[in-house]
Amino acid sequence: MSQTNNPLPRQVADAYVDDLVALDPVTGTYLGVQDSSSRLPDYSPRGQEALARLARDTLAKLDEAERRPGADSDIERRCARLLRERLTAELGVHEADEGLRAVGNMSTPAHHVREVFTVTPSRTDEDWAAIAERLRAVPAALAGYRESLTLGLERKLYAAPRPTATFVDQLTQWSDPDGEGRGWFEGFVAAGPEARRAELDEAARGATAAVVELRDWLRDVYTPAAEGAPNTVGRERYARWARYYNGTDLDLDEAYAYGWAEYHRLLGEMKKEAEKILPGARTPWAALAHLDEHGRHIEGVDEVRDWLQGLMDRAIESLDGTHFELAERVRKVESRIAPAGSAAAPYYTGPSEDFSRPGRTWLPTMGETRFPVYDLVSTWYHEGVPGHHLQLAQWAHVAGDLSRYQASVGIVSANAEGWALYAERLMDELGFLTDAEQRLGYLDAQMMRAVRVIVDIGMHLELEIPADSPFHPGERWTPELAQEFFGGHSSRPADFVESELTRYLSIPGQAIGYKLGERAWLLGRERARERHGDAFDLKSWHMAALSQGSLGLDDLVDELARL
Repeated sequence: MSQTNNPLPRQVADAYVDDLVALDPVTGTYLGVQDSSSRLPDYSPRGQEALARLARDTLAKLDEAERRPGADSDIERRCARLLRERLTAELGVHEADEGLRAVGNMSTPAHHVREVFTVTPSRTDEDWAAIAERLRAVPAALAGYRESLTLGLERKLYAAPRPTATFVDQLTQWSDPDGEGRGWFEGFVAAGPEARRAELDEAARGATAAVVELRDWLRDVYTPAAEGAPNTVGRERYARWARYYNGTDLDLDEAYAYGWAEYHRLLGEMKKEAEKILPGARTPWAALAHLDEHGRHIEGVDEVRDWLQGLMDRAIESLDGTHFELAERVRKVESRIAPAGSAAAPYYTGPSEDFSRPGRTWLPTMGETRFPVYDLVSTWYHEGVPGHHLQLAQWAHVAGDLSRYQASVGIVSANAEGWALYAERLMDELGFLTDAEQRLGYLDAQMMRAVRVIVDIGMHLELEIPADSPFHPGERWTPELAQEFFGGHSSRPADFVESELTRYLSIPGQAIGYKLGERAWLLGRERARERHGDAFDLKSWHMAALSQGSLGLDDLVDELARL
């Protein structure tokens, strides 16, 4: 979209993306901007303030754009609302100095630095030259991150001790994941061309040395300084983060009550399915433990990657033309194994803007080589098809009709995670979860999202456990009680439960968006169905819903109901 001297909101939004990519080449790489491949962001306080200054300047330009003729059209209005909401939420987090204590087991600057290499182009000699330059930028990027954490210490803004300890362990693993005396970066460049071997190896060793230096500082300086800091954030900080991840000012007490209502509903359904698998099972999780030993499994890491690819391919063949209309480039998605040292949860990375890099799902194996099927099917409907991949790839496909901002960096977590959880439920509604194993696995995944609402809000706000709870009624939540409750209501192994609770302590307010986002998607569909009556067409609604770009939960239900 060409820029003019009198830009409308979509043009303001797209100019923001251009300026953001200049400051944040990690974002540029995920978008597929070739010039970003050799650089890393400035994670120092100066770099953080530069991003905030860009947000403030863009909001001022948006004020002017919204007064121009044509700014009140639906497409301009949706873009303007998203841009204003997102930048305001981001500034709220920045101005509270949250970036000065960004420590955890995922989504820190150090995680971004490492993970961006997994999506950096690596096909040509020129690509590897850029990778070498990016590797040489790792020490400065991590030094800037450490500078921000140091300022946080000076201001007595501490990260939670538990996520800090986990992060130190992760950095240790990145330094030597195979126990062979070489770091993750050295392993990554092993696939590079021999003509650049010396250059790549030297740059990789420098990157690993920077990881070790950060690890040692966190262990020896940061951890003792932050000792005794609370693991939870309290209501004020939690509300700020909940707005950032959900795009709305939530009634947190109502959301907490909703989590409990879903817990009771799902528990009843799980008991019925468990009886089909292990009659007389004491709990549904006893039946799931039985499946761990006696249910269907995939043996081998390569084999599970291929099996997941087949699952997504079959879903595309079944859904395209019946419940969705998919462009050819949206039909391509790849199954990958996550690099060692990742958090325990599977994840998805979207395609580049030109689809030269396809969307990819990532499975952390956590050292396992045997994988229960019940734990995979609905999860890959969530991560892949019809979940994250169909939504985010469709956004990229229709970016020219929206704005680049709406189709990429303007994403609201609860919108995307809500759609992915809706996608799991849709596959159940459409009859894809045909046997008790798969359906109990799906309900277990749904229960995990309901439990997330309960424990994430409950422990950060130190709420009381209801009197009708089967678990410690009347007591107030602590992280220890949250982990016990989560572990008792999940089929996941102990290391997964540990990783999840650390995640909730690291990024408060994000995990609740799955269930609350799903609720918004279901309500929007119900209102659209009521509006159209017998003329309601689910396939048309799906494609219209997936083609409007991201929205916060403030706007999502209303916009979905109009379709």
